[in-house]
Amino acid sequence: MASQFARNVLAGLVPRREQSVGRKTLWTSVASLTWVQWGHFWCGWIAWICDSYDFFSVSLSVTNLEAQFNKSANTVTTAITLTLLFRPLGAAIFGILSDRYGRKWPLVANLLIAAAFELGSGFVQTFPQFLAVRSLFGVAMGGIWGLASSTALENLPVETRGLASGFLQEGYAVGYLIAAVVNLTLVPETSSGWRGLFWLGAGLSVLSAAFRAVLPESEVFERAKAVERAAGHTTRNKTKVFVRETKEMLKRHWILCCYSVVLMTGFNFLSHGSQDLYPTYLKTTKNFDNHDATVATIIGNCGAIAGGTVAGWLSQYMGRRLTIIMFVVIVGAFIPLWILPSSFGALSAGAFCLQFGVQGAWGVIPIQLAEMSPPAFRATFPGVAYQLGNMVSSASAQIETTAGEHLKTTIIKDGKPTVVANYATVQGILVGVVAAFVVLCTIVAPENHGSHFEKYKAAFEEGAGRDEEMPDGEEPEMRETSGPSTRPASVREDIEKEDIKV
Repeated sequence: MASQFARNVLAGLVPRREQSVGRKTLWTSVASLTWVQWGHFWCGWIAWICDSYDFFSVSLSVTNLEAQFNKSANTVTTAITLTLLFRPLGAAIFGILSDRYGRKWPLVANLLIAAAFELGSGFVQTFPQFLAVRSLFGVAMGGIWGLASSTALENLPVETRGLASGFLQEGYAVGYLIAAVVNLTLVPETSSGWRGLFWLGAGLSVLSAAFRAVLPESEVFERAKAVERAAGHTTRNKTKVFVRETKEMLKRHWILCCYSVVLMTGFNFLSHGSQDLYPTYLKTTKNFDNHDATVATIIGNCGAIAGGTVAGWLSQYMGRRLTIIMFVVIVGAFIPLWILPSSFGALSAGAFCLQFGVQGAWGVIPIQLAEMSPPAFRATFPGVAYQLGNMVSSASAQIETTAGEHLKTTIIKDGKPTVVANYATVQGILVGVVAAFVVLCTIVAPENHGSHFEKYKAAFEEGAGRDEEMPDGEEPEMRETSGPSTRPASVREDIEKEDIKV
């Protein structure tokens, strides 16, 4: 039994090219995308940028927040912990709304609510107020990833999804990069200081919501709604079906749900453990000023963008799990360069290489979770699994600050030996242990490489919880022209017929 399991695991790690529809190449599929398909992808990408931008605004402002509220770094990072703790609640609320009612308006509402709390973060006057607003922001933030990834990926041809997954996920690094640039240029030059970071983030979220509002609903939901409308199902009937099918899905896939949370716990520890405290680590342990710490952060995020995009593309040909494992091995290889040097050049190179590995592995996650999730619950399942992993790893920054303050090191500061927190050693140990854990979890993961999840029933249709396909059993193929109508031909015909019947 054990040997059979081992053979199955190893067989799944053998590189193989993803099956394609009609033998299309990646670039042929990219060239065939309509403007609405592009719009859905870029909308999801921008929404994820907004999410990341505001989250890392706190990480970049730890030193300023210490001075503003007269608190230690360990106390200030409580805000990061609370944001992560409340994200699963938002993932469940907005994920369920999206799988039940569609991708469009739940994401618009989600972004506007997030913008409101981003704005509020810049107006608080006391530390308890700051913690309260950041907790509420965590609820809004929790819904964005699941909705953004489903919006971006489910409308694309299967051949493009690996590359799209990698580029989509690196909206996270782009958001961090934009926040770092604003922190470097705007914050020192304005009277508002750190508050300006959050005000700008609120504006970006409002623009992202407006962008989503002008785009049409997802093709999959248009088709499913037309079929249900033709069958005479009311909103009340569809809600009852949705609840029943959700229970059926949990009954059938509870082990997969638990596994996904464990996997995402490892991934979130890997990400937050290498990023949340990084600017503080450079300023405290390496004696960098705010300018150099921010520039090093920017360089690291350039590596993250490159890694995520490359890994997503490679996963089309090498499989999802093998690609993840390769990039996590890169993380382990570059931990010494990330923590041991003292010069700006060497540490910046270490940041680039380490984040190339971390976010390279992460770049495969949107499509890996979408393919392994119950197809009808592509917003709820990945979003909740991701955010529950975030919740478990929420104390990563506080773990590092607490351990670092107990594990001291001596540096030369202003020409004198000075004892400071040893965040370098703490981060190196944490990231190394977590990297090994992620490799083990990935080896035993299921992999539905090349899954056509878009042809399955929506969550409010009978049989969705049993992973049943659409009645015709055929995948709706995207048109290769960019004319006025962007629905697949088969979908347009179905909708027209059902409208006539109604």
